[in-house]
Amino acid sequence: MQFGIFTVGDLTTDPTNNHTPTEHQRLKAMMKYALKAEEVGLDVFATGEHHNPPFVPSSPTTMLGWIAAKTSKIQLTTATTLITTNDPVKIAEDFSILQHLADGRVDLMMGRGNTGPVYPWFGKDIRQGIPMAIENYHLLRRLWREKVVDWEGQFRTPLRGFTLAPAPLDDTPPFVWHGSIRSTEIAEQAAFYGDGFFANNIFWNKEHTEQMINLYRSRFEHYGHGSADQAIVGLGGHVFMQKNSQDAVAKFRPYFDKAPVYGHGPSLEEFTEMTPLTVGSPEQVIERTLSFADYAGHYQRQLFLVDHAGLPEEMVLEQIELLGTEVVPVLRKEFEARRPAHIPSDPPSHASLKAQGENGKHRKVIPVETGKESK
Repeated sequence: MQFGIFTVGDLTTDPTNNHTPTEHQRLKAMMKYALKAEEVGLDVFATGEHHNPPFVPSSPTTMLGWIAAKTSKIQLTTATTLITTNDPVKIAEDFSILQHLADGRVDLMMGRGNTGPVYPWFGKDIRQGIPMAIENYHLLRRLWREKVVDWEGQFRTPLRGFTLAPAPLDDTPPFVWHGSIRSTEIAEQAAFYGDGFFANNIFWNKEHTEQMINLYRSRFEHYGHGSADQAIVGLGGHVFMQKNSQDAVAKFRPYFDKAPVYGHGPSLEEFTEMTPLTVGSPEQVIERTLSFADYAGHYQRQLFLVDHAGLPEEMVLEQIELLGTEVVPVLRKEFEARRPAHIPSDPPSHASLKAQGENGKHRKVIPVETGKESK
């Protein structure tokens, strides 16, 4: 099972001292977190994509390319890549190059994006978000798998005789996750292609997350990719730790209360009861995280948010250290001991996908949105 961290790259004032980092400082801090994650033995670093203040990661592949040059082991991914407002051709090119630079240590998570004003900035209509996500991803898959693409759809200009350059590393496209909080159509899409489904359940109760994952698993089996319990699932989570729970709650409360997305609503205690947010000791984080499998089933990737809401750099680095040294080693051992032999322990890697060779690469694919066949 893979463990890592993800960042949404928010630029938030520290409520304890009213310090607001510059955009430059925030970006540099995120790079430190990625390097620290590899140093302490985590498996994955993920960055979000946002094009509006107060967020800074508008170009994920640029960031991940820098990290790739400074690391050698950690898997690099997104949380998420906007399949709606980005051109599929540009996504295909950017991630093919990133694959080469990172020697295959790359996958990506597709998402629609939930910030309404961003859509018209890129000439898109948020009301078309679902069909745009479906059509754009179908095109992206073809760009990564076919030498010459002729294509015509609803949401971009036609392609005639287009060849992607560079091609994916070893002619092996990166593994794709589909991230969704509430859209059943995206869970269906992930299942149709046999891709991964990432339920970033940081805001939702476990019953809702369980329902979404069960839908994906059942449809994964329906489309013939394996049994439902073999479907590739990832979960998000948000943690804040100190050696004892009282210190953790006392230190985190002012950040929670003023957080742009958490604050001014339910109390910290109510929110931790309703959602996977865990504020406490490393032992409490271990216990809570192990319980996720009770409703999500055996899953393959767990990412933690650790740098949200204005937390200072030194505090975030402490969180990553605790994850790598005290939490993740125990989680790895416990999850592995509980995993049945027929269920994958990790999501597909570049090496495993490469080993599959040409199997299925040129089969006919029926797009979810149209039912029309394409070679």
